[in-house]
Amino acid sequence: MSSETAICNLLYRYAELMDAGRFEDITTELFADTRFIVGPEGTPALDAGAMLDVFRKTTIRYDGGSLQTKHLVTNPILEIDEEGGTAVCRSYYTVFQQTDSLALQPVVSGRYHDRFERVDGKWRFAERDYTKVDLIGDTSQHLMYPLQRADI
Repeated sequence: MSSETAICNLLYRYAELMDAGRFEDITTELFADTRFIVGPEGTPALDAGAMLDVFRKTTIRYDGGSLQTKHLVTNPILEIDEEGGTAVCRSYYTVFQQTDSLALQPVVSGRYHDRFERVDGKWRFAERDYTKVDLIGDTSQHLMYPLQRADI
């Protein structure tokens, strides 16, 4: 498998696990060694354990654990250093949601800025920036806190 495919598969696997509400699998399978940027510059980065707590405390899960969402990750722009075993990726995300009382609609859209590293021949997330929120719709049935737009 090419590096491009392996890295894109990580992006798409994240969306799949998030929609299923499988936060524990996200933080152990994908993000075990990842640093998370969740606040303004100067805010300490979080590790996987802290990010798991954030997911649990801020995201609404419905019966069966699902978020009743579809996270779409698109437009990945990859810069891969094969020799160094590192990569960076900028991508877009859009979260659609439908619940019993919410018609199908996009609820949030933004950008992921990710860093990857290859360890023992396998690509993994090294860093994810969650601060790049661009468009905010009705997140009242998805998140337990108000989102803030990023400075575009």
